[in-house]
Amino acid sequence: TLLRIDIAASMVAFVVALLALSAPAAALAPGSTVTVIGASGNVGKLVALRLSETFKVRGVVRSAARARSFLPDSVDLIECDLRDGPTASLAKALDGAAGLVVCTGTTAFPTKAWSETGRDDVTFPVLQALFEAKGDRFQAIDLLTERGYNTPATVDETCTKTLLKSWYSSAGSNRDRLVLLSSVGVVRRDEMPYPILNACGVLTAKASAEAAIKADAEKGGYAYTFVRPGQLFGGPYDNNVYLGTLFQLDKDADERDVLLGRGDVTLNDDPQLGTLRSTLAEVIAQALETGSAQNMDFTCVNAKGAEPTVPELRERLAALG
Repeated sequence: TLLRIDIAASMVAFVVALLALSAPAAALAPGSTVTVIGASGNVGKLVALRLSETFKVRGVVRSAARARSFLPDSVDLIECDLRDGPTASLAKALDGAAGLVVCTGTTAFPTKAWSETGRDDVTFPVLQALFEAKGDRFQAIDLLTERGYNTPATVDETCTKTLLKSWYSSAGSNRDRLVLLSSVGVVRRDEMPYPILNACGVLTAKASAEAAIKADAEKGGYAYTFVRPGQLFGGPYDNNVYLGTLFQLDKDADERDVLLGRGDVTLNDDPQLGTLRSTLAEVIAQALETGSAQNMDFTCVNAKGAEPTVPELRERLAALG
């Protein structure tokens, strides 16, 4: 009889362990502190606004004045430049933060976004770097990086690694979840047409950032998610360094459905599908609120059709695994 009881107890413990492994991961508790990096950008401000409905949000920005007209007072704006390294202001922004959402990025090719201010012309310094590098574009980009320009190596790689070090120092064991706004093509950067997009190293830099996050998450015991949008479209339209924003290429009137696919994939056999900025904000918020899509990357694009309801979107996120 005792042997039977021991066997039964062992079976129960085994089943409980299996259920624990298959159960959805815990979501961030409402009211948790979430820091949004790049909260004055076109995507970042929407993410900060949406997350403020559930969490205590801190927005890291270069100019609080630019972001305050869009974001409510409930979002605590902290001015900080990641290019300056692990500063006191960055430590303040990350202090005790359970969640970290990284919405920073630069353009794939040299534009005003590469300048120190993000609004100055870079034609001359780019041509000068190419001349000094004798036409070698990779060496020219290295020169621009050394000179403080917002190249992909600076923004996507170096600044992300700065964030990881500062988050550890400021939040330690409180770290629960990191969401990185990445891109399609990072994993497939050697497959056409992505080598064209990666001509200046943007996908390579993002891949380096992702690898650093994976290693840090495993070491630190927190969960990560990489969200891979297609070409961004839809408002807000107050950052005209991007072509789609400049000409307000708004397709969102009839393209509101949301397609999600695990990994770096082409969805619906259509490589041209783009992603609404507002869709990204909602998907990121739902992932944090439900605890879904942890320790994975997934592609997110919009397609023709109606916007999914909240339960429908949550089901699609849960189906990612």
